[in-house]
Amino acid sequence: MNLKNKVIVLTGAGSGIGKATAKLFGEHGAKVVVSDINQKNAEAVANEILMADGKATVVKTDVTQFEEVESLIAQVVSNHGQIDVMVNNAGIGGKQQARTAEHSHEDWHNVIAVNQTGVFYCMKSVLGQMMKQGHGNIVNVASLAGLRASGNNLSYSASKFAVVGMTKSAALEYGRKNIRINAVCPGFTESALLDQLLSVSPDMGDKLKRFIPMGRFGQANEIAEAICWLASDNSKFITGQTITLDGGNSLL
Repeated sequence: MNLKNKVIVLTGAGSGIGKATAKLFGEHGAKVVVSDINQKNAEAVANEILMADGKATVVKTDVTQFEEVESLIAQVVSNHGQIDVMVNNAGIGGKQQARTAEHSHEDWHNVIAVNQTGVFYCMKSVLGQMMKQGHGNIVNVASLAGLRASGNNLSYSASKFAVVGMTKSAALEYGRKNIRINAVCPGFTESALLDQLLSVSPDMGDKLKRFIPMGRFGQANEIAEAICWLASDNSKFITGQTITLDGGNSLL
């Protein structure tokens, strides 16, 4: 994949899919800006990239705060002169699995703030810079829960449907400006979010795998491969699309 020396900003890069993606970008020679609300995790990821002879810097960012997002973009432009790719990966799940009538206000506001508003803030901020430089590429991390119904998960589902919609709308608006915007929609992928879901009952893992034709959960590095491909010049005629990585789960 053609990613060498591309300046790439990645939110939520301190763990899970974000960590795997940051490391893969580093392997391909990109200049990786590792951004996360947890600075310790972000520094650990950046150090792994640097130890493997990659290029990485760290900027702590809370994507729910517009001023912090603007500061992230400004710092990267000051240090590197441009932003070639923005990967909006920061995301959380609710603390409880509950039907809509029992869904807590806290979960709703927290999940929407990170997963939906955070993506809006990041796109809004980076698009201004991409317009100035005359090119750009945004990859949003949505979910299978943003493509079809997901019970007991209203705020998460709503936020990921929103990410898919924002991806398509913005791609339509900026296609003629040499800016591509796409999304990946992972299914059940080994991560902290999946661990939270599996903790509901001892046999939850087996139950979920029955609905995955490939019979297993996804791996973070598998999602990272798709993100890096969308971020590269190898996919330069693709915009406004969602790539579903779910082991066939959506076929059932």
